[in-house]
Amino acid sequence: MKNLHNALLLKQLYQLKQLGYRYTDISLSTYQSSELHLPSTLEELKKQAQSCHLCQLSKSRESVMFGEGNPNADILFIGEAPNSTEESGRVLFVGRAGEMLTNMIEKVLLISRSDVYLTNVVKCRPQNNRIPTPTEAHSCLPYLKKEIEVIKPKIIVTLGETAYHYLTGDDLTITQVRGTINKQESYTIVPTYHPNYLLRNPSAKKESFADMKLIKHLMEELCIS
Repeated sequence: MKNLHNALLLKQLYQLKQLGYRYTDISLSTYQSSELHLPSTLEELKKQAQSCHLCQLSKSRESVMFGEGNPNADILFIGEAPNSTEESGRVLFVGRAGEMLTNMIEKVLLISRSDVYLTNVVKCRPQNNRIPTPTEAHSCLPYLKKEIEVIKPKIIVTLGETAYHYLTGDDLTITQVRGTINKQESYTIVPTYHPNYLLRNPSAKKESFADMKLIKHLMEELCIS
C-alpha cells in the first residue's frame, strides 16, 4: 500500500509543477497505512484500477485487464501480466496457454474454470509482452493484494517466477520453488510454471502435472470441491 500511496503523491507533485508551483509541504515520509483505503468490493476495485495512471503502462494500454472468475473462489491463480491476445479479446488466459490452463484445472483438479479466480500481478499489458518492470509491478501490487483480501482464497497458485516473486518477495527461481508449499496465515501458496513456459518447454509438463496433483491433495485436505 505504501508504494501506491507514494505513487499517488508523486503524481500530485507533477500536477502541481505543471500549474507553476515550486514548493509544497507534501512529504512521502508521512505515510500511515490507515490513510489509504482501496474499495472493499471487486466491482469498485475494478473501477478504480480502470482509471489508474500510476505507471507508464497506462499510456499504451488498450484496456485494464482486471481479475475474473468466482468472487468467492477457494483457489486463486495469479499470472504475470495480460498479453496482446488477452487485451484484444478482453478475456484473461485465452489462446493456447489459456486452453492449457483450463485443461489443468478441469482435468486434474476436477473443477470448472468458472469455480476459480484468475488474475495477474500487472493489470495492463506491457508492450511487446515483456516482463513487467519493478515500478509497474509495485504500482499494481496493492490491487492484487486487495483482490486476495476480498476473495479470501484458501489456495493461491502462482504461475511463473514473476507472480511468485512479487507476492512473496522471494527471489528464488521458479525451478527452485515449484512444487513446494508456502503456508501463509490465511492461505497456502503453491508455485508452478506459467502455461506459456510449458508451451516453450513441453518437457516441464510432467512437473507441472505433479504440481497440480499436489494442489488436488491440498483441496482434499481443505475440503474444497
